[in-house]
Amino acid sequence: MSSAKLVGESNPSLARGLRALLFRELKKWLKDPVTLVMLVLQPLIWMGLLGKALNIGALFSAHNVNMPQQIPIPGDAVLVPQGLQVVVLNGTKLSQLFAGLGSEIMQSAFGTTDYFSFMSVGMVSMIVVTTTMFSGLSIVWDRRLGFLDKVLSTPVPRAAIIFAKILNATLRAMFQATVILALAYLLGLRLSSTFTPLNILGVCAAIFLMSVGLSSIFIAFSMRSTRMERPMQFVALITMPLMFASNTFFPIDLMPGWLQAVARANPLTYLTDAVRQLTILPTDFAALTWDFAYLTAFSAISATIGVLLSWRYLSS
Repeated sequence: MSSAKLVGESNPSLARGLRALLFRELKKWLKDPVTLVMLVLQPLIWMGLLGKALNIGALFSAHNVNMPQQIPIPGDAVLVPQGLQVVVLNGTKLSQLFAGLGSEIMQSAFGTTDYFSFMSVGMVSMIVVTTTMFSGLSIVWDRRLGFLDKVLSTPVPRAAIIFAKILNATLRAMFQATVILALAYLLGLRLSSTFTPLNILGVCAAIFLMSVGLSSIFIAFSMRSTRMERPMQFVALITMPLMFASNTFFPIDLMPGWLQAVARANPLTYLTDAVRQLTILPTDFAALTWDFAYLTAFSAISATIGVLLSWRYLSS
């Protein structure tokens, strides 16, 4: 056996170590179909029940406007109450004026006339959060089972251990988000006129960047944990603020001023906006470019922190 081959086996490259560890992570995932089904079922229930039940457009229909149908005045005309500053002639009913008001308000506030479509895209962000949070739990579990110590005793680069966890979470998030979008389309998701099948690649790219960033954060926080409770408490603490302090369920412009500032710094806002731009909204390339720039910076910074911490703390 040549000396070159011996050196190659004793000092495996990052790519070889990453491939082996990623294959192990994916095998664990594929051997647990119950977890896969549950992670898809949860946002599907939210989307099907809350998305359909919360029919915001109906709030602005004529049936919910508590005004008289018409106010007669001399000259065979009808005066609409002062706040609307409109005169309806020849006995036209007020309800006819409000026939399209709900759609106009929804379009102005949400960018679409269908709240189900608005919320369904937000479920992609929910999928990314719930999937990537398991990357931190996974490294704690490997430590407790002793597998992490075995890997650390080999010459596999420490970065390979981290990137295997990150890529596993990323691939899972991309797959599950694609399934959710397909199911949402079957349930009534309305795609924009600018949507093309190539937009799916952009959606996957946005999910990839966000998943790398979030999973790096969860892993960094769980790096030295030996108990499952610590990362679970961290996940429980930040998951709800991440979801609701973003545009996942509600437009940022309609939030209180202080919450708008938080939402505009939240990376989940930029993922959700990018996916909406690529699916249900007419594409604004300037806004889309800014979304991807923010996600790229967030992903690069978070991954760098995760790798640096792996060198310092992973073996301790």
